[in-house]
Parts: sequence; C-alpha cells; structure tokens
Amino acid sequence: MKESVCLFPGSFDPVTNGHMDVIRRAAKIFDRVIVGVLHNPDKQGLFSVEQRVAMLKKACADIPQAEVIAYGGLLADLTREKNIRVVIRGVRGTGDLESETAMARINGQLDPGLETLLLPASPGCGEISASMVRQLAQFGADLKPYVPRAVLRDIRKMYAANRKTGEE
Repeated sequence: MKESVCLFPGSFDPVTNGHMDVIRRAAKIFDRVIVGVLHNPDKQGLFSVEQRVAMLKKACADIPQAEVIAYGGLLADLTREKNIRVVIRGVRGTGDLESETAMARINGQLDPGLETLLLPASPGCGEISASMVRQLAQFGADLKPYVPRAVLRDIRKMYAANRKTGEE
C-alpha cells in the first residue's frame, strides 16, 4: 500500500499550539506529515528559518510521522519536487477560509491535481496566531497556553535578548 503524505506549510514564527493541533490531527490521517518552514526573503521573521526548524523539531519530537524541512519559493514547486498531492491548512475563521481557499485554487492551477485539505481550528485554538504570540511575548505575558512547552524557553530567551538590545 502506498504511503500517504501531506505537507503543512507555514512560516511558524513562532510555532504555536494551533500549529501543533493541525500537525497532530494530520498525523492521525496521513502516514507522514511534512512540516514545511517557509523562507520568504521579502519578509523579516523574528526567528531565523534555522531557529524555526529547530523549534518545530523539538515540538514534534513525540510525533513520529512528522518531518520538518525548510523551503523557499513556490509551494507548488515543493509539492512537485517531493511528489506530495495534499496540502493541509488550518482555518481559524472566515478570513482564513477566504484566503486559504484562494491560495488552494492558485496552487491547484500551478500544480494540477494538488488538493488542499482545510482543517477548522479545534476548540481553544481559534484565537491563537503567531502574531498574537509575538505581541504577548513582547510584553512579557504568560505564553504557556499558546505555545508548545518544548519551545517556551526558546521564545522567552529571544524576547529577553531583544529587550536588552532594544529590538522587537
């Protein structure tokens, strides 16, 4: 029987419990979940791609089906290169639904036969976003409800260093 594989792409800057919810749920459906950390040269992330990959590997350590990779360029190019036919995306609300549906259509045009599976946020995850986590962290708020325990120290350390240097 052929192994089922999906790709969960994103910037993961930083990884949140919402991201982990999608990864865990996808791992129940697929034999392998490739978590693709996007390197976007036009966007300056708080964490480097290498840091984001390392944090995701820590957070996914207990999910044997998960593999974390970095990529740049078009998602459709990656799916063709890796022979992936399904992309997983989390949807928190109607805004996400509209933008993810549009992206699914474009990716399907760029890579015919590529399907996008939209997973609605689980209860308690709909309000979690990486930008919200960054804002809370900037002001020293408790991040335990929002990020995986495995990366909590990494995020706090980054913000402590940034406060010392005066950066965001």
